[in-house]
Amino acid sequence: MQLARDNELSNYLIAPDPSAVRLTRNVSGVDHTGAEVAINVVEERPLTIFLNRQEIVTAMTIGDYPAYLALGFLRNQGMLRPDEEITGVDYDEELETVVVRTKRATDYEDKMQRKTRTSGCAVGTVFGDMMEGLADVRLPDTPVRTSDLYALAAKINRTPSLYLEAGAIHGTVLCQGDRPLVYMEDVGRHNAVDKIAGWMLSEGVGADDKVLYTTGRLTSEMVIKTAMMGIPVLASRSGFTAWGVEIAQQVNLTLIGRMRGQRFTCLAGEGRLIRDADPTTVAEEPRKSGRKGAKE
Repeated sequence: MQLARDNELSNYLIAPDPSAVRLTRNVSGVDHTGAEVAINVVEERPLTIFLNRQEIVTAMTIGDYPAYLALGFLRNQGMLRPDEEITGVDYDEELETVVVRTKRATDYEDKMQRKTRTSGCAVGTVFGDMMEGLADVRLPDTPVRTSDLYALAAKINRTPSLYLEAGAIHGTVLCQGDRPLVYMEDVGRHNAVDKIAGWMLSEGVGADDKVLYTTGRLTSEMVIKTAMMGIPVLASRSGFTAWGVEIAQQVNLTLIGRMRGQRFTCLAGEGRLIRDADPTTVAEEPRKSGRKGAKE
């Protein structure tokens, strides 16, 4: 698969940097024949997130964009309000901590007593009731052009990334129309989504006309996070869970999975699809595609 050219990558506001030294480590070993090999593997490191004086969680992450990860995690957990006045975000690389400070006094001891381990790799955690806050969510009837979906898949799958460099990682991309805007990767798909949520919160970016593309499964956690971010469309190369589909239907989210070459499956919001592309004109992916649906 031919990778994107530099001028194509310039359309991203944030793109992966697979050459970043801190994100991978070269490790020696042997292959199936006994021959010596040296490959790059993804680094994992802990990041502890504080909200004011309260320690909230320690996440395993690749360590890029720690401020966005902290902001997005707290926002998607409902610990930061939509109109929250954030007075500071302080990252200490040596201590591997991020402290998010707000004008409002916060105390989430009761909420943190209720934990749900999610199906995300790197073991995601949701505090409180997973459905908390969804009762009032009703996403807009944003139309989705199939021509945009095909164009996004082609661009994203050709983008140089840590996945193509080292594997063992998930990617999530914030898109608008046929343009991918912000591409985040992490060992857990929930972390990648939270980093995008943090970027949107930090930059004051609206969600009504956005699409979220992920390489991971379309689970309840992914659907809930997308809905809480206000994004009306979630798409993936991978498959679905039944609860994820049920929640998507409840909150009016367009849910599209198994996107490969000419094919995709829509299990929620099908009425908002505008079929303006002939699938037979879209190239099929080769069997040994450089990017496969994440199975972790």
